Amino acid sequence: MSRIIVTTSGKGGVGKSTVTANLGTALAMQKRKVALVDADFGLRNLDLLLGLENRVVYTALDAVAGQCRLEQALVKDKRQPHLALLPAAQNRTKESINPEQMKGLIDVLSKTHDYIIVDSPAGIEMGFRNAIAAAQEALIVTTPEVTAVRDADRVIGLLEAHGINNIQLIVNRLRPEMVQLNDMMSVDDVLEILAIPLIGIVPDDERVIVASNRGEPIVAGRKLTLPAMAFLNIARRLEGEQVPFLDLMAAHNNLVNRIKRFFRS
Repeated sequence: MSRIIVTTSGKGGVGKSTVTANLGTALAMQKRKVALVDADFGLRNLDLLLGLENRVVYTALDAVAGQCRLEQALVKDKRQPHLALLPAAQNRTKESINPEQMKGLIDVLSKTHDYIIVDSPAGIEMGFRNAIAAAQEALIVTTPEVTAVRDADRVIGLLEAHGINNIQLIVNRLRPEMVQLNDMMSVDDVLEILAIPLIGIVPDDERVIVASNRGEPIVAGRKLTLPAMAFLNIARRLEGEQVPFLDLMAAHNNLVNRIKRFFRS
Protein backbone atom coordinates (compact mmCIF):
# COMPACT_ATOMS: atom_id res chain seq x y z
CA MET A 1 0.00 0.00 0.00
CA SER A 2 1.31 3.40 -0.98
CA ARG A 3 1.51 6.07 1.72
CA ILE A 4 0.37 9.53 0.64
CA ILE A 5 1.79 12.25 2.88
CA VAL A 6 1.41 16.01 2.59
CA THR A 7 4.04 18.31 4.09
CA THR A 8 2.51 21.61 5.07
CA SER A 9 2.98 24.55 7.39
CA GLY A 10 0.58 27.39 6.70
CA LYS A 11 3.37 29.94 6.98
CA GLY A 12 5.96 30.24 4.24
CA GLY A 13 9.68 30.29 4.83
CA VAL A 14 9.87 27.56 7.49
CA GLY A 15 11.87 25.15 5.31
CA LYS A 16 9.02 22.88 4.28
CA SER A 17 10.33 22.20 0.76
CA THR A 18 13.81 21.52 2.13
CA VAL A 19 12.27 19.01 4.56
CA THR A 20 10.35 17.39 1.69
CA ALA A 21 13.44 17.07 -0.52
CA ASN A 22 15.58 15.61 2.26
CA LEU A 23 12.91 13.27 3.58
CA GLY A 24 12.14 11.95 0.10
CA THR A 25 15.83 11.40 -0.56
CA ALA A 26 16.30 9.67 2.81
CA LEU A 27 13.43 7.25 2.08
CA ALA A 28 14.79 6.58 -1.42
CA MET A 29 18.18 5.78 0.14
CA GLN A 30 16.32 3.08 2.11
CA LYS A 31 15.24 1.55 -1.23
CA ARG A 32 11.67 2.84 -1.01
CA LYS A 33 10.13 4.03 -4.27
CA VAL A 34 9.33 7.69 -3.65
CA ALA A 35 7.48 10.25 -5.77
CA LEU A 36 7.72 13.88 -4.65
CA VAL A 37 4.86 16.04 -5.92
CA ASP A 38 5.39 19.79 -6.08
CA ALA A 39 1.95 21.33 -5.52
CA ASP A 40 3.23 24.92 -5.57
CA PHE A 41 2.07 25.98 -9.02
CA GLY A 42 3.71 29.24 -10.06
CA LEU A 43 6.44 29.09 -7.39
CA ARG A 44 7.95 25.62 -7.68
CA ASN A 45 11.17 24.96 -5.76
CA LEU A 46 11.58 21.22 -5.35
CA ASP A 47 13.33 20.83 -8.71
CA LEU A 48 15.99 23.34 -7.60
CA LEU A 49 16.46 21.75 -4.18
CA LEU A 50 16.96 18.34 -5.82
CA GLY A 51 19.21 19.68 -8.59
CA LEU A 52 16.73 18.56 -11.26
CA GLU A 53 15.71 21.92 -12.73
CA ASN A 54 17.47 21.28 -16.06
CA ARG A 55 15.72 17.96 -16.54
CA VAL A 56 12.12 19.24 -16.33
CA VAL A 57 10.40 18.83 -19.70
CA TYR A 58 6.76 18.28 -18.77
CA THR A 59 4.85 19.19 -15.62
CA ALA A 60 1.86 17.91 -13.67
CA LEU A 61 -0.32 20.32 -15.63
CA ASP A 62 0.83 18.83 -18.95
CA ALA A 63 -0.16 15.39 -17.67
CA VAL A 64 -3.60 16.67 -16.59
CA ALA A 65 -4.12 18.33 -19.99
CA GLY A 66 -3.22 15.09 -21.79
CA GLN A 67 -0.17 16.67 -23.44
CA CYS A 68 2.01 13.88 -22.07
CA ARG A 69 1.74 10.67 -20.10
CA LEU A 70 2.22 10.99 -16.35
CA GLU A 71 5.31 8.79 -16.65
CA GLN A 72 6.82 11.35 -19.05
CA ALA A 73 6.26 14.18 -16.58
CA LEU A 74 8.10 12.34 -13.79
CA VAL A 75 11.70 13.52 -13.49
CA LYS A 76 14.02 10.72 -12.41
CA ASP A 77 16.97 11.46 -10.15
CA LYS A 78 20.04 9.66 -11.55
CA ARG A 79 21.81 9.88 -8.19
CA GLN A 80 18.82 8.32 -6.39
CA PRO A 81 17.25 5.70 -8.68
CA HIS A 82 14.30 5.18 -6.31
CA LEU A 83 13.34 8.89 -6.32
CA ALA A 84 11.20 10.78 -8.84
CA LEU A 85 9.74 14.29 -8.96
CA LEU A 86 6.45 15.44 -10.44
CA PRO A 87 7.13 19.15 -10.98
CA ALA A 88 4.59 21.94 -10.84
CA ALA A 89 4.06 24.35 -13.71
CA GLN A 90 6.11 27.47 -13.07
CA ASN A 91 4.18 29.83 -15.32
CA ARG A 92 0.65 28.99 -14.20
CA THR A 93 -1.40 29.80 -11.12
CA LYS A 94 -2.61 27.47 -8.38
CA GLU A 95 -6.10 27.68 -9.90
CA SER A 96 -4.84 25.92 -13.04
CA ILE A 97 -5.48 22.57 -11.40
CA ASN A 98 -8.25 21.47 -9.06
CA PRO A 99 -8.31 18.97 -6.17
CA GLU A 100 -9.99 16.25 -8.24
CA GLN A 101 -7.33 16.48 -10.94
CA MET A 102 -4.56 16.40 -8.33
CA LYS A 103 -6.17 13.38 -6.69
CA GLY A 104 -6.32 11.63 -10.06
CA LEU A 105 -2.57 12.13 -10.60
CA ILE A 106 -1.70 10.86 -7.15
CA ASP A 107 -4.00 7.84 -7.49
CA VAL A 108 -1.98 6.79 -10.56
CA LEU A 109 1.35 7.37 -8.79
CA SER A 110 0.18 5.32 -5.81
CA LYS A 111 0.11 2.19 -7.96
CA THR A 112 3.88 2.27 -8.51
CA HIS A 113 5.37 4.05 -5.49
CA ASP A 114 5.76 3.22 -1.80
CA TYR A 115 5.62 6.88 -0.74
CA ILE A 116 4.07 9.92 -2.35
CA ILE A 117 5.05 13.12 -0.56
CA VAL A 118 3.15 16.24 -1.63
CA ASP A 119 4.85 19.56 -0.97
CA SER A 120 2.07 22.02 -0.13
CA PRO A 121 2.45 25.72 -0.96
CA ALA A 122 2.28 28.33 1.77
CA GLY A 123 -1.18 29.55 2.72
CA ILE A 124 -4.53 27.82 3.03
CA GLU A 125 -6.22 28.64 -0.27
CA MET A 126 -6.54 26.60 -3.49
CA GLY A 127 -2.93 25.37 -3.47
CA PHE A 128 -3.44 23.91 0.00
CA ARG A 129 -6.70 22.25 -1.02
CA ASN A 130 -4.97 20.68 -4.02
CA ALA A 131 -2.08 19.42 -1.88
CA ILE A 132 -4.29 17.68 0.69
CA ALA A 133 -6.82 16.27 -1.82
CA ALA A 134 -5.47 12.71 -1.74
CA ALA A 135 -3.44 12.82 1.49
CA GLN A 136 -3.83 10.14 4.15
CA GLU A 137 -1.20 11.61 6.49
CA ALA A 138 0.34 15.01 7.15
CA LEU A 139 3.67 16.32 8.38
CA ILE A 140 3.42 19.78 9.90
CA VAL A 141 6.67 21.71 9.57
CA THR A 142 7.20 24.70 11.85
CA THR A 143 10.06 26.75 13.17
CA PRO A 144 10.03 27.60 16.90
CA GLU A 145 8.50 31.05 16.32
CA VAL A 146 5.16 32.32 17.57
CA THR A 147 3.81 33.25 14.12
CA ALA A 148 4.85 29.94 12.54
CA VAL A 149 3.37 27.90 15.41
CA ARG A 150 0.12 29.86 15.30
CA ASP A 151 -0.24 29.21 11.56
CA ALA A 152 0.63 25.54 12.09
CA ASP A 153 -2.13 25.29 14.69
CA ARG A 154 -4.66 26.66 12.22
CA VAL A 155 -3.53 24.21 9.53
CA ILE A 156 -3.91 21.27 11.94
CA GLY A 157 -7.55 22.27 12.41
CA LEU A 158 -8.09 22.44 8.65
CA LEU A 159 -6.48 19.03 8.11
CA GLU A 160 -8.70 17.46 10.76
CA ALA A 161 -11.74 19.12 9.20
CA HIS A 162 -10.81 17.37 5.92
CA GLY A 163 -10.57 13.99 7.65
CA ILE A 164 -6.76 13.85 7.90
CA ASN A 165 -6.09 12.84 11.49
CA ASN A 166 -2.69 11.16 11.19
CA ILE A 167 -0.68 14.36 11.72
CA GLN A 168 2.88 14.52 13.01
CA LEU A 169 5.18 17.43 13.79
CA ILE A 170 8.64 18.40 12.56
CA VAL A 171 10.28 21.28 14.42
CA ASN A 172 12.76 22.81 11.99
CA ARG A 173 15.68 25.19 12.46
CA LEU A 174 16.00 24.78 16.21
CA ARG A 175 18.83 26.82 17.75
CA PRO A 176 19.76 25.38 21.16
CA GLU A 177 21.74 28.44 22.22
CA MET A 178 18.69 30.66 21.70
CA VAL A 179 16.46 28.20 23.56
CA GLN A 180 18.87 28.28 26.54
CA LEU A 181 18.69 32.08 26.59
CA ASN A 182 14.87 31.96 26.38
CA ASP A 183 15.08 33.80 23.05
CA MET A 184 13.44 30.93 21.16
CA MET A 185 10.57 28.58 21.95
CA SER A 186 11.66 25.12 23.06
CA VAL A 187 10.34 21.92 21.46
CA ASP A 188 8.25 21.37 24.60
CA ASP A 189 6.72 24.84 24.17
CA VAL A 190 5.73 24.01 20.58
CA LEU A 191 4.33 20.61 21.56
CA GLU A 192 2.26 22.14 24.34
CA ILE A 193 0.56 24.46 21.86
CA LEU A 194 0.10 22.09 18.91
CA ALA A 195 -0.58 18.86 20.85
CA ILE A 196 0.34 16.47 18.03
CA PRO A 197 2.99 13.71 18.03
CA LEU A 198 6.58 14.77 17.35
CA ILE A 199 8.41 12.90 14.58
CA GLY A 200 11.52 15.04 14.17
CA ILE A 201 13.66 17.95 15.33
CA VAL A 202 16.06 19.49 12.81
CA PRO A 203 18.76 21.91 14.03
CA ASP A 204 19.44 25.21 12.31
CA ASP A 205 22.63 24.74 10.29
CA GLU A 206 24.11 26.80 7.47
CA ARG A 207 25.23 23.57 5.77
CA VAL A 208 21.57 22.85 4.95
CA ILE A 209 21.43 26.15 3.03
CA VAL A 210 24.70 25.41 1.23
CA ALA A 211 23.48 21.94 0.23
CA SER A 212 20.12 23.33 -0.94
CA ASN A 213 21.82 25.97 -3.06
CA ARG A 214 23.85 23.23 -4.72
CA GLY A 215 20.77 21.12 -5.41
CA GLU A 216 22.13 18.36 -3.20
CA PRO A 217 19.95 17.30 -0.25
CA ILE A 218 22.15 17.20 2.84
CA VAL A 219 21.15 13.60 3.62
CA ALA A 220 22.99 12.48 0.47
CA GLY A 221 26.20 14.30 1.41
CA ARG A 222 29.47 12.54 2.16
CA LYS A 223 29.60 13.85 5.72
CA LEU A 224 26.97 12.78 8.25
CA THR A 225 25.99 16.09 9.83
CA LEU A 226 23.49 16.64 12.65
CA PRO A 227 20.73 17.86 10.29
CA ALA A 228 21.37 14.91 7.96
CA MET A 229 21.04 12.54 10.92
CA ALA A 230 17.81 14.28 11.92
CA PHE A 231 16.27 13.82 8.45
CA LEU A 232 17.44 10.20 8.22
CA ASN A 233 15.91 9.50 11.63
CA ILE A 234 12.56 11.00 10.55
CA ALA A 235 12.58 8.64 7.56
CA ARG A 236 13.30 5.69 9.87
CA ARG A 237 10.44 6.72 12.17
CA LEU A 238 8.08 6.88 9.19
CA GLU A 239 9.16 3.31 8.46
CA GLY A 240 8.05 2.34 11.96
CA GLU A 241 11.42 2.19 13.72
CA GLN A 242 11.73 3.34 17.32
CA VAL A 243 14.53 5.90 17.00
CA PRO A 244 15.50 8.15 19.93
CA PHE A 245 15.57 11.88 19.26
CA LEU A 246 18.91 13.61 18.97
CA ASP A 247 19.78 15.54 22.13
CA LEU A 248 20.55 18.81 20.40
CA MET A 249 20.78 20.70 23.68
CA ALA A 250 23.46 18.30 24.95
CA ALA A 251 25.35 18.55 21.66
CA HIS A 252 25.33 22.33 22.01
CA ASN A 253 26.44 22.19 25.65
CA ASN A 254 29.33 19.90 24.77
CA LEU A 255 30.49 22.36 22.11
CA VAL A 256 30.21 25.30 24.51
CA ASN A 257 32.14 23.42 27.20
CA ARG A 258 34.91 22.53 24.75
CA ILE A 259 35.24 26.18 23.77
CA LYS A 260 35.33 27.25 27.44
CA ARG A 261 38.02 24.67 28.25
CA PHE A 262 40.06 25.82 25.25
CA PHE A 263 40.09 29.43 26.44
CA ARG A 264 40.87 28.40 30.03
CA SER A 265 43.91 26.37 29.03
